Amino acid sequence: MTSRVLSISLFLLSLSIAPSAQSAEEVNIYSARQEVLIRPLLDAFTTSTGITVNVISSDADALLNRIENEAQNSPADVLLTTDAGRLWRAKTANVLSTVESEQLNNLIPSHLRDTDNQWFGLSVRARPIMVNTAYAEKVGAESLPSTYADLANEQFAKQICIRSSSNIYNQSLVASMLAREESQTVETWAIGLVNNMARSPQGGDRDQIKAAALGQCAFAVANTYYLASMLGADNPAADQQAAQAITVIWPNQSSTGTHVNISGAGVLKHAPNRANAIALLHFLASDEAQSIYANVNYEYPVRDGIELNSILAQWGDFKADTLDLTKLGEHNAEAVKLMDRAKWR
Repeated sequence: MTSRVLSISLFLLSLSIAPSAQSAEEVNIYSARQEVLIRPLLDAFTTSTGITVNVISSDADALLNRIENEAQNSPADVLLTTDAGRLWRAKTANVLSTVESEQLNNLIPSHLRDTDNQWFGLSVRARPIMVNTAYAEKVGAESLPSTYADLANEQFAKQICIRSSSNIYNQSLVASMLAREESQTVETWAIGLVNNMARSPQGGDRDQIKAAALGQCAFAVANTYYLASMLGADNPAADQQAAQAITVIWPNQSSTGTHVNISGAGVLKHAPNRANAIALLHFLASDEAQSIYANVNYEYPVRDGIELNSILAQWGDFKADTLDLTKLGEHNAEAVKLMDRAKWR
């Protein structure tokens, strides 16, 4: 019964991208990002090019399964998703195609795109340590963590909020460590982190921030765009109040830099509107689109020279990790197993 309902649901979703969408004036996106977050970008693309953008939004893993099942019959041109680990999965599933574009290579730094040009980072999000401001003022700067490694120190016992190990953002953070450190070193760190958790992992990044604001923990590990969005004027007063109680700590500034990840996209192997799909990627890497990412989605641009949203700017400059993000996918399976051994639930 469940599979029948799923089949019907997928059929109804597919009606929004009908065969007629395969015209020269349209491009079809399967998006793991909420349409409300990317619609300003897509509308700007349509205004600039006259190409209509059709979107189906769903869970990242569900979209990848759908693309694999549809194979050469898929109407989708572009997969748009979050986290380099998910883009790596799409590449290994052999659903993406190589895009040879001097424009994209010039605009997007090499560590933020696939080595074979099958996916491209289009916006950057950092995953720093966030601290309850009142706590930070009480203990002093010298008593705060300055690296991710510090989060495993005994002095921070029962003071850390972080979401589940099933979350791809945390998997990629651990994968970035595995790209540089011995597995046993990272596992020892993960065990220490688990011992320092103030509570069992629960909820999303916003929930970690709110818990820190309420004093349920001193520190939260979360993506910057969640904190920035909570500070936005159009958010509930309770969210704004919680976010205002938080200070950002940029870890690893004297070594590798703060862990960053991307939202990104790739052109699908069987894209019926390939030229339009590549045109969309070119637009999303342009100055106009990068500015929209910063001001609407509270994300960092993939390159220098783009003015930041004022909320992001108030946190100051930071050194970002320049690790090749393909490593996040390559070490994902190892990271998941390690986190499980550490009893990070």
